[in-house]
Amino acid sequence: MTPDAPATRPRWYVPVADAVLAVAYGLASLLVDSGLFALTGVSPLLALAMCAPLAVRRTHPVVSVVGVYLMGLVVLVAGYQAIGLYSTAVLVALYSVTAYGPRWASRTALGTGLLGCVLLSWRVALSDPFIAPDVRTAGVVLFMTVPLALVAWAGGRLRASRVETLRAREDRFARLAVEREQELRLAAQAERARIAREMHDIVAHSLTVMVAQADGGRYAGAAEPAAATHALETIAETGRAALADMRRLLGVLRDDDDGPDGDDAHALAPQPAGGDLDALVEQVRASGLRVSLVRMGTPRTLPPGVGLTAHRICQEALTNVMKHAGPDPTVTVLVQWTDTSLTLEVSDDGRGASADPDDGGGHGLLGMRERAMMLGGTLTVGPRPGGGFRVRAQLPLPAPGGTP
Repeated sequence: MTPDAPATRPRWYVPVADAVLAVAYGLASLLVDSGLFALTGVSPLLALAMCAPLAVRRTHPVVSVVGVYLMGLVVLVAGYQAIGLYSTAVLVALYSVTAYGPRWASRTALGTGLLGCVLLSWRVALSDPFIAPDVRTAGVVLFMTVPLALVAWAGGRLRASRVETLRAREDRFARLAVEREQELRLAAQAERARIAREMHDIVAHSLTVMVAQADGGRYAGAAEPAAATHALETIAETGRAALADMRRLLGVLRDDDDGPDGDDAHALAPQPAGGDLDALVEQVRASGLRVSLVRMGTPRTLPPGVGLTAHRICQEALTNVMKHAGPDPTVTVLVQWTDTSLTLEVSDDGRGASADPDDGGGHGLLGMRERAMMLGGTLTVGPRPGGGFRVRAQLPLPAPGGTP
């Protein structure tokens, strides 16, 4: 499809429209120039042949202008200097090649068209070989035809400029559409990664606590029924907490804000924050793990993103301790506030480097590292010099009293 045809037009529209134009142009020439044909002896077939190349003026503009110019040259060589409607096909061909053809063809067509104007005026001046050349008439013909050729060429240039503008706009829209699609794809990937991190943190931690409680309750059930009852209560509480976390996570994914009851969005509890580390440590301590929480510095309110990240990193680190540190480890959770950062360190005296600190193909450590990096922080993991394993995260904080 040519640039002149809108995107909604079928492919056959342009060639059919130009063919109809050529036929109509030829029939109009036969009707309008019938008296001129009889007076000058110009063959009507020659006029039709001059209009015929207009049928491909947009699909093949160079071929069209060459055909029209050649037929015009034949008319001049044959000695017909009269100007009729058929001769204006030269102007239509010049406009078309300028609007829809390459630039070199436009310039060439303009130069040959001006040369044709000179030849026509010279032919008029020598119309009668027995009379002196009519210079005045030749000047009038040249004065009339040259402006017409320039106007046709200028109109073609304006049309070409508009076509180029439309092309540039369409290309820009296409690039914007591609960029928007890429942005949406990247946003979807980031959202899937975030959901995967949340799911891993919630499910892995809660199931680890529940498994540990179930194992302990099974061994203690025969000798201490109260311990077994306490283990079942802890499993139930952990399961309910995990279910609440899952509901919060699924609530974020809802398409609308109104659930079946109309208030589901308002019933969702807030995400965990840095201040919830006490409850997290108590939950893990209730499962039988010896955990101590140490605070250093002056506590202050954390931005929501930093609080959630600190909670999730501590949760994942404690989960890994319960899975891999071995029997009866001692765990220390250190939270240190400074003016510019929050340092969270989870260390144990378990098996350390002799065990894989993570499971599931490294998703836990990868999720912790991604959370820290998104806030501009750092995460270091590895065995302690004296034995055991350590996870240390440093998250940047705004200055006290400053804007986060």
